[in-house]
Amino acid sequence: MTNAARTPGRLSRRGQGAGPTAYDFRKPIKLSREHIRTLQIAFETYARSCGTLLTTRLRAVSNVTLASIEQLNYDEYVAALNNPTVIAVVALDPLPGTALMEVSTSASMTAIDHMLGGPGGPQPERPLTEVEMPLLRGLLERMLGELRYGFETLVDIHPKLKDIEYNAQFLRAHQPGDACVIASFDVKIGAEETMHTFCLPFNTILPVLSRTETVVLSDAERATKEMSMRNLTAGLSSAPLDVAVRFQPIRMRTDDIVDLRPGDVVPLGHPTSQPLEVTVNETVFAHAVPGNQGARLACLVVPTPKESPKESGRP
Repeated sequence: MTNAARTPGRLSRRGQGAGPTAYDFRKPIKLSREHIRTLQIAFETYARSCGTLLTTRLRAVSNVTLASIEQLNYDEYVAALNNPTVIAVVALDPLPGTALMEVSTSASMTAIDHMLGGPGGPQPERPLTEVEMPLLRGLLERMLGELRYGFETLVDIHPKLKDIEYNAQFLRAHQPGDACVIASFDVKIGAEETMHTFCLPFNTILPVLSRTETVVLSDAERATKEMSMRNLTAGLSSAPLDVAVRFQPIRMRTDDIVDLRPGDVVPLGHPTSQPLEVTVNETVFAHAVPGNQGARLACLVVPTPKESPKESGRP
């Protein structure tokens, strides 16, 4: 069995007790939980269909499972890759930018060995021959077809295989500090276990995630959300608010206000033919005329008066 473990500094898997990691405030995480959940659904769909593809194509029991989704800078991703490895440069039409699909050399050689009728098992790490390269390109193109199927609920992409490289250090697909979304997969072909990664430019996939905002809820989660909405609506409907009925305000000089005495008359600028304003927190939401109901003061809500051209400032 090929040892596919990463060396120190390689891509790590989440949830295996690695301990806390340092947070770099110069590179704030922008991938929200909703975005990760959306990508997780797409990549898990790809992983299931890709496992079926490898099983039928290679005639060996194969399994592909999603290991992690994380955000890294491009130089961090390149530093985490083994050397040599097989890196497919992919165009995601109609999305801009370039994606990278990395398949370990051992997985590539094992797949080719199975396609040529071999038993698989440990394989040498070497560049592919002219006979082997078309076989690998055909397999990678079929895998990219499964990627299109996985992302069809988000965006209709048409992945196209452009080039194949062996050393990520010589590949300048992005700037070193560019943010990328990295999806890592555990791949098992027969008895061989290895890893497979996708590198998507953050600026390419973020508009798709922001546009869809797809969140799949279970029946229980949907029922809980609806109940919370009903409770919130009922609570807001029964919340008490201070309502005021007021005349139009006037402006007075400070010394006039200081000199006010009981019995003084303050003229208001409110026309007698215009209703009063009914407000909540300085927001006018109705109009009314004053009156009484028994021994209590009251107001009668009336239709909102139409604004005259003079009052609105229009000629």
